[in-house]
Amino acid sequence: MRYNVLVTNRARKQLLSLPVTIQERIAEAIGMLGNNPHDPTLNVKALTNDPEAQYRLRVGNYRVKYNRDDGIQIIEVVRVGHRKDVYR
Repeated sequence: MRYNVLVTNRARKQLLSLPVTIQERIAEAIGMLGNNPHDPTLNVKALTNDPEAQYRLRVGNYRVKYNRDDGIQIIEVVRVGHRKDVYR
C-alpha cells in the first residue's frame, strides 16, 4: 500500500527554509504518510474549501498540504509551512 510521494519545487523550498529539527519531523511524517496515508495515528484532515490541496497533515505547529490519488497511488505535497501562513 506504499504511495509514491512527489514534492513540488515550491514545497521543497518552503521545507528547506525551516529549522533543521522541524525539517526532520516533517520529513518523517511525510514518509509515514507515504507508507500508509490511511493511518489513523497521523493527524490528517480533508480540506473542504481549498483550491490548492485536498488534505493537510499536521506536524506540531506546521502543516503539510497535499493531494492524494488512490488510483495511481501518488501523494503530491504542494505546500509546507507554519500554520499561521500556510492557509493564506
